[in-house]
Amino acid sequence: MPPKVLTRDQAVLTVQNWQAQGEKVVFTNGCFDILHAGHVRYLTAARQLGDRLVVGLNTDASVRRLKGPKRPVAREDDRAEVLSALEAVDAVTLFGEDTPEELIGMLLPDVLVKGADWAVEQIAGSRAVIEHGGAVLTVPLLEGRSTTGIIETIINLYCPETNVGKG
Repeated sequence: MPPKVLTRDQAVLTVQNWQAQGEKVVFTNGCFDILHAGHVRYLTAARQLGDRLVVGLNTDASVRRLKGPKRPVAREDDRAEVLSALEAVDAVTLFGEDTPEELIGMLLPDVLVKGADWAVEQIAGSRAVIEHGGAVLTVPLLEGRSTTGIIETIINLYCPETNVGKG
């Protein structure tokens, strides 16, 4: 694994070290299956809210529970490597639960970020971050960009008889 991909324990120590040096740590999470411009802009915006960005990445099993048996398209190791290669991302750590609430409670980032399609009170881990003196923020999403949309486009182009995504 690339050096930015950390175990949960490594992530906790790394975040604590950054915070001890006075750096503001931002956390976000997601599946990040088939990385697209919406993901890149979202992560860039999240990173601009602090000095370091930690991304919690759903494991393959977690993605399957959330998105269905045909997902993810890309394996967790590949998704972690691609995310870790982005300039905006300082660390990636995987979580197998349906939400990153436990992970966030361990990391206690200074800022917790999700897309603007989430209400702050619905964001997993928001309570722990706020109680620890942190902030929970949302950033705008790039309209019309989604992994599901990309998958539907591919299916419609190469298997139009399935009629996926139409009607």
